[in-house]
Amino acid sequence: MSSSAESEWVNSRMMAALVRAAHSTHTASLLAVALAVALLWRDADRLGLLIWASAAVGVAAVRWWLMRHFFRANLQHAPASILRAYMSRVRWLWSLGALVWGLLSLLHFDLAPLPVQFSCWLVVTGLSMFGLYAFSTDLQTLRMYVSALVGGVLIAMLWRMGVVNGFDAPHYQYLMLLLVMLFWQVLLQAGGRLNKTQRAGFELQYRNMRLIESLTEQTQAALDAVDVKNRFLASAAHDIRQPVHALRLYADWLRSEPELVAEITPKIVESTKAVNALFDSLFDLARLETGKMDLKIEPVLLEALLQELDLHYRPLAQAKGLQFRVRVRMRDDMVVSDPILLKRILGNLIANAIKYTERGGVLLAVRRWAGNPCVEVWDTGVGIAPEHQGEVFREFFKVPLHEGTQDGFGLGLYIVSRLAQILGHPVSLRSRPGRGTVVRLVLKPSDPSQVRGYTDDSIL
Repeated sequence: MSSSAESEWVNSRMMAALVRAAHSTHTASLLAVALAVALLWRDADRLGLLIWASAAVGVAAVRWWLMRHFFRANLQHAPASILRAYMSRVRWLWSLGALVWGLLSLLHFDLAPLPVQFSCWLVVTGLSMFGLYAFSTDLQTLRMYVSALVGGVLIAMLWRMGVVNGFDAPHYQYLMLLLVMLFWQVLLQAGGRLNKTQRAGFELQYRNMRLIESLTEQTQAALDAVDVKNRFLASAAHDIRQPVHALRLYADWLRSEPELVAEITPKIVESTKAVNALFDSLFDLARLETGKMDLKIEPVLLEALLQELDLHYRPLAQAKGLQFRVRVRMRDDMVVSDPILLKRILGNLIANAIKYTERGGVLLAVRRWAGNPCVEVWDTGVGIAPEHQGEVFREFFKVPLHEGTQDGFGLGLYIVSRLAQILGHPVSLRSRPGRGTVVRLVLKPSDPSQVRGYTDDSIL
């Protein structure tokens, strides 16, 4: 079963084909009128022929004017619904033209010589076949056109056979009447099959187009993945080299001078922490890229969450001589989120603020923003230049020439951004170089249906 997008695309192409075909009927109609007049000029009633020709040309002129207005209004690029509405208002003109052509039989049936009658039947048959292919993309237009054309022929034949001849017509004329009715049904059946064939062709074209787009996207995704992997390997190799090299130097130093164990051991511990931090970030990145996590969406009391963060990060700030303050204006506020991932996001932001702040302090504040609770992490650190603020949430990005960024891995804020995106919590950043940074996390309620695809419970 086709999707709504596919159906809309196919319908738009079908209606566009109908408009093009309708636009192309003007020249053919005028040529056919000239041919009919030439065929019947000697044998038909000339006044009646001129009246018929005037009617046929007049209908064609009105159709031409309407299609000219259509293209001037640039409606050919409109959605399928607008095209269909327009054609439903004007399709009666094509049916009227077909009826006029059917009534041409009043001028030649049982009146003109047989060769002339045969030639006129060929013209009408050609017009019916032309209409079959021109209007087959819209069954209603096709049925109206064919029925009007054949209906005009039947009216002319019944008038001649019944009213004029009192139904005392030759038997072959009744056979012709039967053949015309059979031809009518054949045209309708053929139009239905042609419509299905054309729709199937457009559906195949749409699916091929979507397949090509999908293959293009997958190819681009694969190229992007290769690029990310290359940057990952380059960054990981660069970042891990320094602490591992330091560990080797400290180990050699300790082996040659064991009496300095009290001095060297803390340095080994710090280098080990750096290696562990890198691997933790890389493991988080790998799990995020797989898109599989087990999220537990539930109400979270903000005050209790911030108390845990205060208990964990205040000592780290105080160890650097920084003030650490927590300000909660709405102590009973509940948010809908994953408590573990929310704590991880805020923890990364606080740790980042402490890491890049040498004087002053860090503020963790909760307030309302656009009707939703939001958590803001303020610091008085080095700040970020405007040209780099749009890049800090990208993986492996480290602000150049910033003191303290040399031992970073460029993954902390990227992981924050990805987790916030998964939970549906918009994150933004403002910063002034040398004055500090504030990161705002708006705690819009997480929608479980949007995060249902994450099923790996080992994210943390």
